Amino acid sequence: MSVAIDVAPLRAEDRAAWEVLARGYKAFYRSPTTDEEYATAWKRLLARDGVSGLGAKINGQLVGIAHYLFHASAWAQTVCYLQDLFTSPALRSKGVGRALIEAVAVEARVRGAARYYWLTQDHNAVARRLYDKVGKHNGFIRYDFAL
Repeated sequence: MSVAIDVAPLRAEDRAAWEVLARGYKAFYRSPTTDEEYATAWKRLLARDGVSGLGAKINGQLVGIAHYLFHASAWAQTVCYLQDLFTSPALRSKGVGRALIEAVAVEARVRGAARYYWLTQDHNAVARRLYDKVGKHNGFIRYDFAL
């Protein structure tokens, strides 16, 4: 039996539930984030200030979030990057992540993006099971330079 998953842009009334999910995301990746950074991110998401946010709801409850942005590359005018994807742990493997990925894909097509991509850590087995079904791993390894 499947449940109805409603995906829509984040709204002001989603703030508290969004922060619970966003904190879960940041904790999973062990990425310390201040209260001020959460507040700034929320303002940017609502304003669609360089980054956009979608929420997935089941029975009116926010159970998943996706943050994405568009940028140019040397080889394409517009590319879509799914920066953050997180679903409530209790609802993993229930279609929430897929619904969010597909909703961002719709936005990428509307914007004429040449590519739509995301990153994850190699140990994120649950997410990678989904990603292997909906996308293609191209073998890239990411490096970060300390600034």
